[in-house]
Amino acid sequence: MKRGIPKPTVQIALSDHEQSIEKFLSKTGTFKHDDLLVNKDGLRIVSHSKQGEVQLIRPLDNNLALDDMDMVKVVGNGSAGIVQLVRHKWTGQFFALKVMQMNIQENARKQIAQELKINLSSHSLYVVLCYQCFYDNGAISIVLEYMDGGSLSDFLKKVVMIPERYLAAICRQVLKGLIFLHHEKHIIHRDLKPSNILINHRGEVKISDFGVSAILASSSELRDTMTGTYKYMPPERISESKHGYISDIWSFGLVMLECGTGKFAYPPVDSYYDILEAVVENPPPFAPPDQFSKEFCSFISACLQKKPEDRQSAQLLLQHPFLTKHDVSKIDLASYFTNAAPPLATFNDNK
Repeated sequence: MKRGIPKPTVQIALSDHEQSIEKFLSKTGTFKHDDLLVNKDGLRIVSHSKQGEVQLIRPLDNNLALDDMDMVKVVGNGSAGIVQLVRHKWTGQFFALKVMQMNIQENARKQIAQELKINLSSHSLYVVLCYQCFYDNGAISIVLEYMDGGSLSDFLKKVVMIPERYLAAICRQVLKGLIFLHHEKHIIHRDLKPSNILINHRGEVKISDFGVSAILASSSELRDTMTGTYKYMPPERISESKHGYISDIWSFGLVMLECGTGKFAYPPVDSYYDILEAVVENPPPFAPPDQFSKEFCSFISACLQKKPEDRQSAQLLLQHPFLTKHDVSKIDLASYFTNAAPPLATFNDNK
């Protein structure tokens, strides 16, 4: 039985006797936009009752505080901030703490506020869970589910290539995450890449870094270059054409092709402008038929169509022969992940 692990957040209204809006706003360092408030005590949504009374809505089991987190080590570094492995002092539970400076344009605040709400309401087995958000000393800190296997990018550095049967099991979970984002939350990820797909010792594969993380990264003066977002951008985004959910499928196809071949689909070039030109001007990449099954080759081609309307949706891809030919119940991703690359840190639970 697990003990002391915070439950996924749901929203409940606080009574006037529990906390008043005046007391909340009197604390220093509050990030506010419309009905959203975030400070060092966490995120709150301000709600007005029919009687005109001000109420606060907060996550249930809101027992996380920044002061209760012991930093273990830094596990990620990016243009928008750092990711730390932290441990809750009282429960021993590990979390990933993403800390991002808020040096952004004022016009991004509305979008950030909206995405913070989405993050805390996104509960899926295939999306990294967000437990709480804090704002302190000019930085947003987001407490996330810790995935102890790291990212697919980390994993590929150790194994180089992932065999097809394991790729099928990974694809299935990522596609279910995309279906959740696209059709339940109406979110376009826009930044799907190996470093944003995380794994753990239980064989779980989850999508991360949608919403506020992506906004802060794109608002930062520091830009990802050859190793970042641009490499996985679909042709329509590069051409600044209309794009939608199906744009994520192009990025997904590039990621899966890279996992299968052990290298990025486009050859090395001198600048990221050359990559952008290649994506727009050249034929789409494909899986070499002499190295892969016809089903995998067909699956990659269904993703990497230059015209968005020619790509298959996440729902259709779940029915693709590449996935249906493999019995996922017999594919032990947990053993594969653990044996191929030991976890970054061990969970202190009884699973």
